[in-house]
Amino acid sequence: MSAEVMVRQQSRSRSIVYCAAAIACMAVTAWVTVPIGPVPLSLSPLAIFFTLFALKPRDAFIAICGYVALGAIGLPVFTGFRGGIGALFGPTGGFIMGFVVGACIVLPLSHLLSKRTAFASDQRATFLGGQVKRGFLLRSLIVGVCFAAIYYVFGWLWLMWVGQLTAEAAFVAAVAPFVVPDLLKMLLAVFLAQAVGAAQSRL
Repeated sequence: MSAEVMVRQQSRSRSIVYCAAAIACMAVTAWVTVPIGPVPLSLSPLAIFFTLFALKPRDAFIAICGYVALGAIGLPVFTGFRGGIGALFGPTGGFIMGFVVGACIVLPLSHLLSKRTAFASDQRATFLGGQVKRGFLLRSLIVGVCFAAIYYVFGWLWLMWVGQLTAEAAFVAAVAPFVVPDLLKMLLAVFLAQAVGAAQSRL
């Protein structure tokens, strides 16, 4: 077996492990919820943001789609230990669909940004009391904000439909309570992704 083949196999094995770990994290964090209305406050965005920031775009896409697929076939990986088609058509179904659509849109964007000099710089900045690469921070925040905007729109419109709510009422229930908590989760995910990346580089 050539060295090149071994490297490819090792890379593929790492990708499988990373995707599986990301799916597990998304499921576990989805179980941590605070009921505040038809859409509960959940930790799952933290794991999803981390997946977007820490994994390669292809692996992140596979992990997010894999998570949704496992829930769709009935495994209790969504909020409230729920799964199955019923969960997809419930009040939070729009957010779940938004995760997949958002990944389709922002992961190619992340790949493109990583090729730009401004976003590939190793120059560091102080962030949450630590040092992060400025380019990584900017790229992650752009990707994270775009991703959140997409799943907010899907969650908002979906709740309007399934809940027969006005646009204002659906916005108050599905978007307004989550903006600040999700921003904090996004910032924490940037820090965690940078820390994990630094640890991997030392292995």
